[in-house]
Amino acid sequence: MLLGLAVALAVTAVAITALKAGSQSPAAPAAPSALVTPPPKHVPWDYQIGGAYAPQSGVRVVSRSYEDAPSPGAYNICNINAFQAQDGAERDWDSDLLLRDAGGDVVYDEDWGEAVLDIRTDAKRQRIAAQVNAWIDECAAKAYKAVEPDNYDAFTRFPKYLTADQTKALMKLLSAHAHDKGLAIAQKGTLELVADRASVGLDFAVVEECGEWNECGQFAEAFDNNVLVVEYSAKGLSQACSGWSGTLSIVRRDESVVPKGTGGYLHETC
Repeated sequence: MLLGLAVALAVTAVAITALKAGSQSPAAPAAPSALVTPPPKHVPWDYQIGGAYAPQSGVRVVSRSYEDAPSPGAYNICNINAFQAQDGAERDWDSDLLLRDAGGDVVYDEDWGEAVLDIRTDAKRQRIAAQVNAWIDECAAKAYKAVEPDNYDAFTRFPKYLTADQTKALMKLLSAHAHDKGLAIAQKGTLELVADRASVGLDFAVVEECGEWNECGQFAEAFDNNVLVVEYSAKGLSQACSGWSGTLSIVRRDESVVPKGTGGYLHETC
């Protein structure tokens, strides 16, 4: 009798502890990656975020803009701008969600002409996530298998304003929603945050120029070789291929990732 009472009390104590832990958590953790399907590893793939076209024969994974339809017969990744506004799309966002400098001017990523989003408060992150999650819903409705939130590394370019913790907090909101929709979610580059991939809820990586900068090994280790590499130079492709052609998915594209048939189009593999 006493033994039974002791067991019951122990079980109750564990349950209360779990409830307290849950009540203290600021947000539910992202769903386990086992509930979604990441892309196949080490396969031919194509990066088409600048415009869709029929991929070459044998390509099994394709990343496209959320505005485009998936590529028939491939594993499709839906690219969305999550930390910066699309070039010329500032008006798609509430004015106060655009990051501003001390003079009140919008802060831009000058390389791409993209306004940076203000992720510095929880309230703003929630509003930004609501809009990005609506695009994730579109990706799911179009039968994409995964999403690729772009500009995860914006905080590294604008350290005067943004932090890694703010960045991870927004990504957690996006990964939880993507998983709820049955979509895997990619970490776009950002070597600085690979150690946080599990806690943030990221399933695989899309990495630009890891060959160029000798970073492929660190991404490969963090993501168990589920890494899709994009190079933009002959040197980068050569270095990625020499070290990782038997392990990772690698493609070289032109820097503007224009569609096939457009001037400047480039597509090479190992």
